[in-house]
Amino acid sequence: MIDDAISPRASLHTLGCRLSQAETAVLADSLRRRGYRVVPFGTETDLLVLNTCSVTEHAEKDCRYAIRKTLRHSPDAFVAVTGCYAQTGAERLRSVPGIDLLVGTQYKMHLADYLPAPTALRKRPAPEVLYTRSIDREDFTLPGTAYSDSTRALLKVQDGCNFMCSFCIIPSARGRERSRRFGDLVREAEALAEAGHQELVLTGVNIGRYAYQGATLLDVIRRLEAVPGIARIRISSIEPTTVSDDLLIHMAESSKLCAFLHVPLQSGDDRILEAMHRRYKADDYRWLIEKALRWIPELGLGTDLMVGFPGEDEQAFDATVSLVETLPFSYFHVFSYSPRPGTTAPKLLNPVDSGVIARRSRALAALSSRKAAAFHRASIGRTLPVLFEKSLKNGRRSGTTGNFLRVSVPADQAPPNSIRDTVITGYIDGTALGEVSSCGTTPLPMIR
Repeated sequence: MIDDAISPRASLHTLGCRLSQAETAVLADSLRRRGYRVVPFGTETDLLVLNTCSVTEHAEKDCRYAIRKTLRHSPDAFVAVTGCYAQTGAERLRSVPGIDLLVGTQYKMHLADYLPAPTALRKRPAPEVLYTRSIDREDFTLPGTAYSDSTRALLKVQDGCNFMCSFCIIPSARGRERSRRFGDLVREAEALAEAGHQELVLTGVNIGRYAYQGATLLDVIRRLEAVPGIARIRISSIEPTTVSDDLLIHMAESSKLCAFLHVPLQSGDDRILEAMHRRYKADDYRWLIEKALRWIPELGLGTDLMVGFPGEDEQAFDATVSLVETLPFSYFHVFSYSPRPGTTAPKLLNPVDSGVIARRSRALAALSSRKAAAFHRASIGRTLPVLFEKSLKNGRRSGTTGNFLRVSVPADQAPPNSIRDTVITGYIDGTALGEVSSCGTTPLPMIR
């Protein structure tokens, strides 16, 4: 084992979603096991691993900025770029100064195997490129564990997508859907629990489509609930057409599956949904959410909304506003449409003016803030279990409830990584205020 004081440093940075963050955490674990000392992004390093995103039009700009930022303080750092943009924009990235290794999706999770020896990292005159246009469709395992400094750990269960929405580049970036092997999921979950993580956040591109040797997402959840030390399991973003009645019933009955759903809507107008190639109509979505709320009254609910899709006139936008106003969302993620090469949406007529997109985005963001405030204030006076995190701000520690209410208490009332019954007393600046009751669970030490 290389002495920690002289071991080469590795810095990892994610430009993307929670799924990419989970993958970056696994890559960090792989590098540690090869003798690297992982240091924060932005500090001096010998190796930069950049996990990129291709969802927005700013992918290349973000990538270039991160590389320039690193080479300013670490001019000799070896730069390895992977992730979705490394797959969809490989030809453009070849010419970006400073990149030494470019790794497409097929090889991404084994990136550490393709690096030079830790003591032999050297800048290259041109990047080595590991890339295939096709991506393996086989079920997969991961070469490590997504350890995290957070109390909540991300657990990748699935990758790829077959839905082919007209605005989405992900099928080109990540390939068709495939599921992680069941035993490998359990292996990582047990390792994360042993490290002190009490909550697992299940991530993937289309996790409701998990299918491995007859096992479904619900089977995964039931098995992970049996892992000692795991107090909570949270589902990340899930497509509306994949939310089954059995899943909702289990959420209503389970003591460990969080009462929380993030269900992308994108638009409340049927004509736009059809042009997007979404697999539901606005009334289908409304019916699903209303059913979920009947069965799980305390449900925390988030969604994604896309503004400015080609053909979105005022009537279509008003339909979206009307739908999200009537449903009790706790927040929206609002995205401005941007044309992505390789998708079909750019061929559509009637593009929306950028000024109109900005105005509509501001309107939805303001509505999201009002929804969040209403969601938090509705809990005032209630006593709820909160999982508290390590970070402190202004002498207070924050955490989350099962339905994703963010709660802040005086720091001395709640040790990090502890679950405490907390009385919600108020709301300010996007966070509920609370006071911890006299009893609660014992904190678990984080061993990393």
